[in-house]
Amino acid sequence: MSSNTTKPGNFIRQIIDADRAADKHGGRVATRFPPEPNGYLHIGHAKSIVLNFGIAEDYNGTCNLRFDDTNPHKENVEFVESIKQDVQWLGYEWNELLYASNYFEQLHDYAVQLIKLGKAYVCDLNAEQIREYRGTLTEPGRESPYRERSVEENLDLFARMRAGEFQDGEKVLRAKIDMAAPNINLRDPTIYRIRHGVIHHQTGEEWCIYPMYDFTHCLSDAIEGITHSLCTLEFEDHRPLYDWFLDTLQTPSHPQQIEFSRLTLEHTVTSKRKLTELVEQGFVEGWDDPRMPTIAGLRRRGYTPAALRDFCERIGVTKSDNFVEMGVLENSIREDLNRTAPRRMAVLHPLKVIIANYPEGQSEQLEAPNHPQHEDMGSRQISFSREVWIDREDFMEVAPNKKFKRLVSGGEVRLRNAYVIRCDEVIKDAHGEIIELHCSYDPDTLGANPEGRKVKGVIHWVNAADAIPAEIRLYDRLFSHPNPDSAKDGQHWTAHLNPDSLRTLTASLVEASLGEAQAGAVFQFEREGYFCRDPQNRDGGLPVFNRTVTLRDSWAKIEQKSAGS
Repeated sequence: MSSNTTKPGNFIRQIIDADRAADKHGGRVATRFPPEPNGYLHIGHAKSIVLNFGIAEDYNGTCNLRFDDTNPHKENVEFVESIKQDVQWLGYEWNELLYASNYFEQLHDYAVQLIKLGKAYVCDLNAEQIREYRGTLTEPGRESPYRERSVEENLDLFARMRAGEFQDGEKVLRAKIDMAAPNINLRDPTIYRIRHGVIHHQTGEEWCIYPMYDFTHCLSDAIEGITHSLCTLEFEDHRPLYDWFLDTLQTPSHPQQIEFSRLTLEHTVTSKRKLTELVEQGFVEGWDDPRMPTIAGLRRRGYTPAALRDFCERIGVTKSDNFVEMGVLENSIREDLNRTAPRRMAVLHPLKVIIANYPEGQSEQLEAPNHPQHEDMGSRQISFSREVWIDREDFMEVAPNKKFKRLVSGGEVRLRNAYVIRCDEVIKDAHGEIIELHCSYDPDTLGANPEGRKVKGVIHWVNAADAIPAEIRLYDRLFSHPNPDSAKDGQHWTAHLNPDSLRTLTASLVEASLGEAQAGAVFQFEREGYFCRDPQNRDGGLPVFNRTVTLRDSWAKIEQKSAGS
């Protein structure tokens, strides 16, 4: 077995290469992706998925999907199913589908073993007292008055905890390590707590005591024979505890915990607590709102698995803080969709054009390529007749400058895949608003300009006879501030929500072929951006298209201006 040398190297791959060269674990590589099912996965999880499953693939190893489901208060089946869907959508298959709750009996036995070794005790301090006794970064902790209970008493009390004899918070089981340890995580951490009245999504009401994450995670890794336990940097200080449990219990397998920097993406938040608040407080429409950084939200917005995998490869894996510009993510999806998205025409702000010299009642079918660079994507038929719609922004009575290559009064422009037209008359209503243009067309200009004829401007359009009304949702960045978590203006982080993160257009028109677009299908609306048929929009009403991303990064110019002012 050898690693895939076409993948960019990183310090984790160097560790694995060294381990395999030394025949550690018999050359075997086994990873796992261990989400807690207490919310939907977000873009940061995508980085971890690509890393864990990608390493397993490249080293001909295995990767388990394991739910660390030790907190039934916040976990449910909806989150479990969404996580499974996200992993598969990204293009990965797990070796085994597992739950930490599969090991509850084994974990209980390990806890009993710690008690028998004199390395765990039942403590009657409440949560606030435990925090107080724990000490600070500069002061050692104090030992619990219950720390020296006998093994026999601890076994009895722990058994009675499991039997449901005590109330929530009345007792906990703690590891007995070192209350003076410089690392606070080693100051007799809680490893079991009592939880009555909750129904676990896997074990039901079988248990009323639940293991803590730090105790569960390392032992689950060991039970599964994981070789490299990859996690984000906030767990670096927990690694001595991870190793203490495995060394003290002398587990047959001792995985190596390796930490990497978590992903922080501009103009959004990835804290599950904050994402939950956005959903529960109604700031967004749900976990799959296309403005959310969740994988479900990105999928609904039109992001592709290939683009997210490419993004994760681009940002790399390091130990350094990973504050990534939103433009990096947007460039990944632009590049992917530029290659793969069929072209279509849509008029977001319609303005009627009557082509006066085109015969009334006549219609013709024109051929339009589905992709200008990929002939293998074929072509489609679009209809053309006397009345068409153009975008209101593509007309001005007088050109504001020489760069304006669209339609002006008395000027000419080409309709994409059709004819050159000239604006002869501008019709206005009683308030002076432009409501219609009367134009003429040149029948000799279909597809190309005749020799000697120069018409530089090209605009998109739809045929009035069969254009389909559509709802267009213009999604933008969720937060105006690049780092709402750390804004130093004293405001709550939600104060930085972008008021223009969603603009809904209900009078737009799209070409007829888009009426048959499948839910989730992504297109380039020529000259406008990339748009996805909303997967939630299946039956009845207007077809809904979500803007995935603009054709260009308009935020870069805005931010440059802000920096220069």
